[in-house]
Amino acid sequence: MLTLTVTPLRQLTGLGWLIKLRRTLGLYAFFYATLHFGIYLGIDQFFAWEFILEDIAERPYITLGFTALLLLAPLALTSTKGMIKRLGGARWRRLHRLVYVAAALGVIHFLWLVKADIREPAIFGLALVVLLGYRVVAPRVRRALAAPARRSERGGRLRTSDA
Repeated sequence: MLTLTVTPLRQLTGLGWLIKLRRTLGLYAFFYATLHFGIYLGIDQFFAWEFILEDIAERPYITLGFTALLLLAPLALTSTKGMIKRLGGARWRRLHRLVYVAAALGVIHFLWLVKADIREPAIFGLALVVLLGYRVVAPRVRRALAAPARRSERGGRLRTSDA
């Protein structure tokens, strides 16, 4: 959630230096998910693969969490400046939109994991809805606010292409 917070916070406050935190926060999220999975495999299950496979079949939240981890892996691997150049900015941005799916899977994983008190995963879910909603609404608001300025630059007249 912190990684997804950087862009709206930067856009709303004008603090450009925040963008430098995004890569670090994203790599931290991948590290946390990898550590979480490693603890499940090693400490919770003692690498007992037959129990792990049974667990996966009985508990779909494990499958969701693992899928989120798999989606984060290519993001972590392509987070360097060199990979951004190799992929090209547009392809790199398209690939990194997987973070939205991974975040949603992470929230659902957390929600399904919790037995009774769903307040904490619900807070994460609400935060995700707000952060993704911002990404949908903000560009439309910016375009709507820019439209009167564009019209005034043209002398205030509406053209047939504006209708």
